[in-house]
Amino acid sequence: MPVTTIDGRQVHVNDEGFLTEPSEWDEELGQALAAQIGIDMGDEHWKAIRFLRSDFPEQGETATLRRVSTQGGIPIKQLFALFPQKPAKKMAYVAGLPKPAGCV
Repeated sequence: MPVTTIDGRQVHVNDEGFLTEPSEWDEELGQALAAQIGIDMGDEHWKAIRFLRSDFPEQGETATLRRVSTQGGIPIKQLFALFPQKPAKKMAYVAGLPKPAGCV
């Protein structure tokens, strides 16, 4: 797996730049990842990211938008406002998790 430096830290990533070792992630790194894709993190952003991080170990995969909405309590419309254009992919990237199944 390729290694890259983000915010002064070396992390393992895949060819698309997604972290391959979720244990390397923390909120400081999440902040840096968000900045790289032009997202200024606020409380609502962190609510979605923290849901993804807590849900991942239980499910074994990154939650879909529908799951974040129904289980995380964040309306899909709001997720599109928080993470424009490709919210599932952007949330997974910021959360240091694999892309959800079905994302191209």
